[in-house]
Amino acid sequence: MDNPDDSIPAPGIEIESLAEFDAAVASGPLTGHRVQSVDLTDRSAALLAADTSGAVFLGCRLTPDAVAKVRAEGAFVFPPVPGLPFDPYRGLLYSPDALYEGLAAGGYEATPDARAYHWFQRTRANGDTFASMLRALHDDAVSDALDELLTGARVVGVMGGHTTARGNPAYAAAARLGRTLTRSGLTVATGGGPGAMEAANLGAYAAPHPDAMLDKACELLAAVPSFAPSVTDWARTAFAVRERWPDGGGSVSIPTWFYGHEPPNPFADHIAKYFTNALREDGLLARSGAGVIFLPGAAGTVQEIFDNATPNYYGSRGAPTPMVLVGIAHWTDELPTWPLLRALAEGRPMGSRIALVDTVDEAPEALARLSTP
Repeated sequence: MDNPDDSIPAPGIEIESLAEFDAAVASGPLTGHRVQSVDLTDRSAALLAADTSGAVFLGCRLTPDAVAKVRAEGAFVFPPVPGLPFDPYRGLLYSPDALYEGLAAGGYEATPDARAYHWFQRTRANGDTFASMLRALHDDAVSDALDELLTGARVVGVMGGHTTARGNPAYAAAARLGRTLTRSGLTVATGGGPGAMEAANLGAYAAPHPDAMLDKACELLAAVPSFAPSVTDWARTAFAVRERWPDGGGSVSIPTWFYGHEPPNPFADHIAKYFTNALREDGLLARSGAGVIFLPGAAGTVQEIFDNATPNYYGSRGAPTPMVLVGIAHWTDELPTWPLLRALAEGRPMGSRIALVDTVDEAPEALARLSTP
């Protein structure tokens, strides 16, 4: 009996731009290739001439003739969905400019980020299976793009509370941490929101610039300490910093529309934004293979500590990764997380991969020490 899978060509390459499409056509057939969200209306001649059997076109724009031809050859065509404020088939991560398009003229409510959040609010609980499918497609595409970006990178997660205000010494300390980690060759990844998360991404952005740049940037940002009451003012101040000091260092942020009251910070150059918070949380921690630094926070940060501790405890992701908690009083008295973490680690391999330090400036050394075999 024939294997039914034999009729489906093996997956080819993923094509995410016109340049990649042109290169693929020049090198041979498109058999089995996956083309994501590329406008191919000007490439009809190439499509009509190419072998597209088993190819998959996800959210691509094609002429009617091209659609008919590729479908006749056995290609799969998933058409764009009109009226959505996001692309469920996107092949790349978001940039700050993409999420905040329209901010300068119309304010935050005019941006794709705000419009996607409002769409999520309308559809998250209405039971519409089509909306659920679109969210799932989007989040899977984001995960795929994130994996492609981080291949070979040494990623360190920086977790912390969203309430840390610009102008607060704790904000400046988190920014210095992000800068130090980036200058040491690590890729900083955060939850992507405001507060300590923004500060760590800001520090990574400041890494190529002279030290005085970060101090001045923190001073300018302090004029709008929080995203409340105005996300517009908060975001515009960040973009003003980016404009004054272009060509910043790279980092990753992984925010979510689940907490729509928390806008994404504009200092990470690659933003993996999710609808499903559980995917976002697990994906952020799972990709932080070089360890995670936990700054003082509340319920969300406590959850992240034990989300990270669980696979380290069971070894479900391999060898345990370093965990550095910052703030002795915070994690032993205010929220006594450290005693429980230490008790869990007792007698297990993860016991040599956890540390508690008092200040942010001690965290990089502690991370390096825990990373030593």
